Amino acid sequence: MVLSMAGFAVEDTFIKLASAGMPLGEIIAILGLGGTIFFATLARLTGRPGLLSRGFFTPAVVARNLGEMVGTAGYLLGITLAALTTSTAVFQALPLAVTLGAALFLGESIGWRRTLAITAGFVGVIVIIRPGAAGFEPALLWTVLGVAGLTVRDLATRRTPAHVDTVQLAAWGMAVSFVLGLGMLAVTGGAVIPDRHLALLVLGSMVADFGAYLALTEATRVAEAGVTTPFRYSRLVFALVPGWFVFGERPDAWTWAGAVLIVGSGLYALARERRRRLSPAPAAR
Repeated sequence: MVLSMAGFAVEDTFIKLASAGMPLGEIIAILGLGGTIFFATLARLTGRPGLLSRGFFTPAVVARNLGEMVGTAGYLLGITLAALTTSTAVFQALPLAVTLGAALFLGESIGWRRTLAITAGFVGVIVIIRPGAAGFEPALLWTVLGVAGLTVRDLATRRTPAHVDTVQLAAWGMAVSFVLGLGMLAVTGGAVIPDRHLALLVLGSMVADFGAYLALTEATRVAEAGVTTPFRYSRLVFALVPGWFVFGERPDAWTWAGAVLIVGSGLYALARERRRRLSPAPAAR
């Protein structure tokens, strides 16, 4: 999960830089097409199932792909239209949303203390966005939409049938992202032929995305959501470096305060989960 977050932070930086010279829909379409080819080829070389499979139409996979499309569009619009650091800080609510969703829809137990921690984390999101205040940035609402979509994706990933391979899931996710990009490009128009600089930025984001996406998919499949998702907070640390040195961003006190609330809540929720796992059951006592 930590390696995945580092890769996504690198990808975000390249995408934000590239979006200054080409439409976001075109970037998403290129990444989706490249990812589909990469993972389909990987599946073929390793003897795994390919793109054409009945598993694509199972309810969990359909829900995962829809969440992928909504989450990708929302998050990337957020980081390209708003400050990278601020958007990433809001995005840190994803682990809390996944933990809450796991309790509501997957039957995982979280307890009242972790429920309060999740509530505090969502308060942190409101502190950062500050709706109605003078510093309100509407573009951050795209990031909130991204959190909702990717929550659905991560929860659905844990309910995919056992016969659906991880690489196969990744290939399908990239394929629907390609469709998403084409749809966005059809609406906005303005497609361009990338020059050398833009091509290198897109290529760099593609390489980072491949590794990060595969690592994330594997992490969410092999462990309980309440355990792996808190490690997503490392993404904020990774995003601070390009935000500060590449884009010249200087988060205000409200952003820092909200980020502390979100990350602190997530770490507390993780600590409570570990304590619950280590405590002997009542019958054993």
